[in-house]
Amino acid sequence: MRKIFFILSLILSTTVNAQIYKSQVWVSDQGNGTYKNPILYADYSDPDVIRVGDDYYMTASSFNCVPGLPILHSKDLVNWQLVNYALKDLYPESVEPANFFDKAQHGKGVWAPCIRYHKGEYMIYWGDPDFGIYVVKTKDILGKWDKPVLVLPGKGRIDPSPLFDDDGKAYLAHAWAGSRARLNSIMTVCEMNEDGTKVISEESLIFDGNDGNHTVEGGKFYKKDGYYYLLAPAGGVAMGWQIALRSKNIYGPYEVKTILAQGKTNINGPHQGGLVETQTGESWFIHFQDKGLYGRILHLQPVNWKDGWPVMGINDKNYCGEPVITYKKPNVGKTYPIETPVESDEFDSAKLGLQWSWHSNPGQAWGFASTDGYYRMYGQYYPDNYSNFWDIPNLLMQKLPAPQFSATAKISAVLKNDGDKAGLIMMGWDYSYIALLKRGDKYLLEQITCTDAEQKTQENKVSEIILNGLKIDKRMNYQTPIDNVHLYVRVSVKDGGLCRFSYSVDGKKFQNVGESFQAKQGKWIGAKTGMFIMNEKENTSRSWVDIDWFRIEK
Repeated sequence: MRKIFFILSLILSTTVNAQIYKSQVWVSDQGNGTYKNPILYADYSDPDVIRVGDDYYMTASSFNCVPGLPILHSKDLVNWQLVNYALKDLYPESVEPANFFDKAQHGKGVWAPCIRYHKGEYMIYWGDPDFGIYVVKTKDILGKWDKPVLVLPGKGRIDPSPLFDDDGKAYLAHAWAGSRARLNSIMTVCEMNEDGTKVISEESLIFDGNDGNHTVEGGKFYKKDGYYYLLAPAGGVAMGWQIALRSKNIYGPYEVKTILAQGKTNINGPHQGGLVETQTGESWFIHFQDKGLYGRILHLQPVNWKDGWPVMGINDKNYCGEPVITYKKPNVGKTYPIETPVESDEFDSAKLGLQWSWHSNPGQAWGFASTDGYYRMYGQYYPDNYSNFWDIPNLLMQKLPAPQFSATAKISAVLKNDGDKAGLIMMGWDYSYIALLKRGDKYLLEQITCTDAEQKTQENKVSEIILNGLKIDKRMNYQTPIDNVHLYVRVSVKDGGLCRFSYSVDGKKFQNVGESFQAKQGKWIGAKTGMFIMNEKENTSRSWVDIDWFRIEK
C-alpha cells in the first residue's frame, strides 16, 4: 500500500510540476531566497492585491481590452500565474449604446480596479471614466464572475476603493478624472449599502491635493489599529510618488505623508498599487513603474510601520523610503517553485490561452481554439471610415514580457482573395507589421509602418518582396482549388524597444525584412504583439490563418 501511495504521489507531483511555466526572458525569483524588481516586466497597470488564507490574488486595469480585469495568483508575492478574468466581455449596465465596446475604444473602459474579499465573496470595483463605478463579484475566483453592477453612475468618477467597517457600514472612496469631470487631484468618500452595490449618501471631500500633491488619484482604503488609511499616488504617472493619508474618522481630517519616492534609484514614479499582509505579519506593497512602450510594470516593496505610518522600500528619510532593486523574498512560511505567467502558446487546447486578448468585444467568428494543434483566425473586413490599424479590433495580442525577447509564430494561411493578408504586428501609437499577402498567383511579404496612428495618419509600405521557396499544400474545396501556405514570422525586440522583423520558409534560416522599427506604447497601455488576418474587400469569402504555435524566447 505504501508503495502504491508513493507512486501516486510521484505521478501527481509530476503532473503539477508539468503545469508550471518559467519564462525564458524574465524571472524575478533569484532562486536563493531573494527576488529582483520588477516582479513582472509586463503591463499590469494600476495593480491591487489581497490575501485569502495562503493565496494571493491580484488584478489590474484592462481598459478596452477583452477579456478584462485579469486575475493573477501567487503563493509568495514574487511568482505569479495568470489564472482567470473577471470580465469575459464589456457589456456593462448603463453603457449606451450597448455595443459601445464592439469597437476599439482605446484608453476607455476598465480603469484602476480594487479587489477585496468580504463575507465569502471576491469583489472587484473599477471606474469607467465615461459611465461610472462598477463592481463585479464571485464566490469562486477561478470560476465565472457575476454580471457587473453599476454602483455609482456619472462621468469622471474613477479609482474606487471600498471599506467594510467594523460596525457593518460600507464606504467607497474614489478619485476624479480631469479629462471628463474637469477637475482632479481630489478624493471623495460616500456610504454604500451593506453589500457594497449601491451608494446611499452624498459624496464628501476628504482630500484636495492641489496644495502640493497634484494628480492625487488611485487611493486604496484600509483600516488598521483604529486608523483609516488611504494610500494614494500623486505627482503623475511618470514622475510621481506615493502618499499615505490617515485619520481616526473616516470623513477626516486626514494627516498626510510621502512614504515612497524615486530617491537615488532609477525607478521613476514608484506609486499606485496595493498593500497586503502575509501570514507571518509582514507588510508588502505592489506598485507600478511607467516604462513607456513596455507599459506599467510591477515592483514589490517591503513595508515597515513607523509611528503608525507605512514606510515603503528602504533608506527612509522622514518616513519616505525609496524602491528596492533586489531584496529578500516575503516570509510566507514556505518556499514555492519559480513560476511566471505563460507567454508562449502551442495552441493545443480547446480554449484560447489567458495571455491573449482583443482590442474590443470579440466578434462571433474572429477565431476558434482547437485541440488539433492550432488557433484558427478568420479574415475580417475593414470597418467603415477605416484609416489604419488603430481602427482594427480583431488583433489577437499579448503584453510585452521583458525588455528584450523574440516572438516567433508558425502559421499556415489560406488567402482566398487578392489583397487578403495575415501577419504579425507590434501595436501601439506607432505600429509596424509584416504580412503574407496574396497578389494573383503570387505570395508577397510586406512590411507596413504607421506613425501617430490615433491621428488617422496613413500607413507607409516599407518593403514588399515576392516569396520564393514556400511550402504550399494544394487542396480542393469542392471544385475550388485553394493554397495552404506555410510561413514562419518573427519580431526581435532589443532593450529599448527597437524591433526587427524577419521570416523563414523552413523555420531554420530567417531573413530580415524591411527596416527596424521603434515600438511605442498605446493609449494608457504598453505596446503589444500578436497576430491578425484581414480580407481586403467586404463580402468576399473569408480567408483564414492557422497559428500552429507562438513562442517567446531570448
